[in-house]
Amino acid sequence: MGARGPIAKRSEERMGHRSKDEKDSITKAPSAPPAELPDLPEPDPNWHEIATDWYLSLRESGQAAFYQPSDWAVARYAAELMSRGLSSDRPPNGQYVAALNSVMTSLLTTEGDRRRARIELERKKPAQQAPASVTAIADYRASIGG
Repeated sequence: MGARGPIAKRSEERMGHRSKDEKDSITKAPSAPPAELPDLPEPDPNWHEIATDWYLSLRESGQAAFYQPSDWAVARYAAELMSRGLSSDRPPNGQYVAALNSVMTSLLTTEGDRRRARIELERKKPAQQAPASVTAIADYRASIGG
């Protein structure tokens, strides 16, 4: 796992000069699902809906490109823990929540986890849109026949 402390900014958000070694130490991957996934077991039909959604979301996440079969086994274990906790009549205790968060962190499921491990998923660029003020002026001109 990566360093402790505050989560660093994404590489494109950092200001100033960075050394080549520092830039090269960040692994980038597409945020889309990997092209090939191993044959994965389907979620257990008895799992809580949130646990099932979380497990299935990993298949669509860019970090899955780094997963090995043992990582998928850990993901199933985390989903099982999550499901048991969500299905219980008792509120979860702090130790349970911390253990589940630790397992999820090891799978790099949040952006902060990935940044600490120096992995960035490339974000899709938004389509270029005209600023709202330009659009409003163009709409106004069109409405008065100009």
